[in-house]
Amino acid sequence: MSPRTSAAEILDSVLDGGSFVSWDSTPVDVHPGESYLRDLAKAREKSGVDESVSTGEGTIEGRRVVIIACEFAFLAGSIGVAAAERITSAVERATAERLPLIASPTSGGTRMQEGTLAFVQMVKIAAAVTAHKMAHLPYLVYLRNPTTGGVFASWGSLAHVTVAEPGALIGFLGPRVYQALYDKPFPNGVQTAENLYQHGVIDGVVPVDQLRNLLTRALRVIVDAPTWTDIADDSPAPMIERSAWHSVQSSRRTDRPGIRQLIEHAATEQVPLSGTGQGEADTSILLSLCRIRGISCVLFGNDRSSSSASATMGPAALREARRGMRLAEELRIPLVLVIDTFGAALSKEAEEGGLAPEIARSISDLVTVDTPTVSVLLGQGTGGGALALLPADRVLCAQNAWLAPLPPEGASAIVHRDTVHAAEMAEAQGIRSIDLMRDGIVDVIVPELPDAADEPAAFSGRIADAIARELHALSTVDPAARAQSRLGRYRTLG
Repeated sequence: MSPRTSAAEILDSVLDGGSFVSWDSTPVDVHPGESYLRDLAKAREKSGVDESVSTGEGTIEGRRVVIIACEFAFLAGSIGVAAAERITSAVERATAERLPLIASPTSGGTRMQEGTLAFVQMVKIAAAVTAHKMAHLPYLVYLRNPTTGGVFASWGSLAHVTVAEPGALIGFLGPRVYQALYDKPFPNGVQTAENLYQHGVIDGVVPVDQLRNLLTRALRVIVDAPTWTDIADDSPAPMIERSAWHSVQSSRRTDRPGIRQLIEHAATEQVPLSGTGQGEADTSILLSLCRIRGISCVLFGNDRSSSSASATMGPAALREARRGMRLAEELRIPLVLVIDTFGAALSKEAEEGGLAPEIARSISDLVTVDTPTVSVLLGQGTGGGALALLPADRVLCAQNAWLAPLPPEGASAIVHRDTVHAAEMAEAQGIRSIDLMRDGIVDVIVPELPDAADEPAAFSGRIADAIARELHALSTVDPAARAQSRLGRYRTLG
């Protein structure tokens, strides 16, 4: 179990030195009885603060932020009416002044001395946080040891990015309460930051001394304005035309660069995210906040280094994709999707997990998401898993990437009842980049000279340049016209 980190330590660790300005006023009078009055007096003496939460503003690398930090030494960080009013007022002021909001809870939950009235205050706080996010303003949360009860079940779980202290106890029902109610201990290893990260409930586990760096990177992506520099389109023309089967074979090279190389060679800032936030994570994909060539985006895509024909994207991957779509829309930054997949999972678990409906919902969300979107066919583009990430404002395609309803071997099995006609089926189905451009499915072909696997850094750089050019161009388009064009492009195909 990690040691207790105080609110003051959080403020000192995160903010620029001397920048914190408290927004707190005298806590509202909750008319405590004699026993509760004594509890409050002891809490003030023990903690050195007047309530279980401190609020105010400061700066991180000069950027104004609002920060809310709980103090566990004050009645176990519990939230009563006065604390809830202090939190809500800070959130509402952050929204009014259009400032990023950072919250760091550590709490046993509702303050029992105030009962049900304190319990329902979580609704008030959650409503204020939701209004802040609806105003397209960032909300970042750092969960400290411990965070349980109504705090975790309300404003502690509503952030765009949620990370936690190493070893922190994080959970809905505290283990002591569970033991008292059910006369048995809660299972070990469940209510830990690390376990929740592994299960896609939170985005990461970060020591306090690394928190400022993480928040800085996140703010650079979410808050900082684009810094566009003209990038010449030096694509050679014409490209050498090769067979569809050549593209299939090239896309399957084990040393072909994927989304990780794109991030490595082209992202100046990156904040990796994890899971759906709802207890699901899929290792075959990556989700990140990124800054590519000076332009911020939410980046989601298939990770070829963690995928195989037997480990493909399942329903959780698509639900994580939809999380990325919501993030981009809420934060008002573009969405970039990278397609490089063997296809969607074929399994009992995938079917029972709602794979087909998730593909449908992903397509539906993507064609209507209210932010600029770019899809990149980077390698293999097989089946519904690829289609779910395809319908963007602009679609880029690596020269040796391809898109097909099934792998060519699968198409051959259906038509010829064997797999020996795979190359023939690949040619007949028009899956190559030049076929996709001819048919209006892709807008730009990014060359490989002659194969991405032979020039991973240069190729990743060209992909990044192409993404940046498209995002910059989309930023000049009227949003209504952009949305209409996206919806209309597939009506004209065929």
